[in-house]
Amino acid sequence: MPQASPAEEEDIMPSTNVGNIDRTLRVVAGIVLLSLGAAGVLGWWGLLGLVPLATGIVGNCPAYSLLGVNTCPRRA
Repeated sequence: MPQASPAEEEDIMPSTNVGNIDRTLRVVAGIVLLSLGAAGVLGWWGLLGLVPLATGIVGNCPAYSLLGVNTCPRRA
């Protein structure tokens, strides 16, 4: 099976569009929301913390892709 060229790999694997500061804030916000949900403060709404936590860990935000936003520093 032939290997994909770097240009083809970008189409297969979406590039990251969430920068380091953004990622850190997302992970922290996700953990806080999940913790508040587990403590009973937010109830089931705390599960919404899974969204920022997942996008922070993965480094790709589908909403950013739709809006054309990219908080990653540009590569030289």
